[in-house]
Amino acid sequence: MAEAVAKVARRINATVEEGKDSVDLSKCMLASFPDGVFKVLRTVTENIRVITLADNEMKVVSSKFFTTFTQLRELDLQGNLLTKLPDSVSEMKHLTSINLANNKFSIFPDKLTEIATLERIDLQGNSLTEVPLEKLSDMPSLKWLNVTSNPLDSNTKSALQSPHKFDILSTAES
Repeated sequence: MAEAVAKVARRINATVEEGKDSVDLSKCMLASFPDGVFKVLRTVTENIRVITLADNEMKVVSSKFFTTFTQLRELDLQGNLLTKLPDSVSEMKHLTSINLANNKFSIFPDKLTEIATLERIDLQGNSLTEVPLEKLSDMPSLKWLNVTSNPLDSNTKSALQSPHKFDILSTAES
């Protein structure tokens, strides 16, 4: 565990010292986003555009995360244990890409459909049975949706076959 803490500290310090616009905390055995990281990054949160939290053990992402990193463009949360996102995710006014692949979502995180700038949603390898295609179709910037390897119900599968204004990857095509 100490090794994981040291890894997080090194990566966060590098972000601050080098003025990076990204934070990579993938494979750090995190169960949540560390509170101490908010403090260390407080002077640079406005500059952070990309955060990678892939392949951790996170069950939740706090509202504080989304209200702190307001300038995020890309968020990678793949390979965690997430089942839902807080409502505050909809406040991400600049987010263009979110990777939620290989988590534990059984219900599509509807608040994502309120993010006007969102272009890419990856929900591959979850437990989704339905996808809110009508809400997704109303998203002005959406270009790509990946719902492969989900147990989609037959109505959703057939709805995914219809033409949409964005590209859809689904198990129905495999």
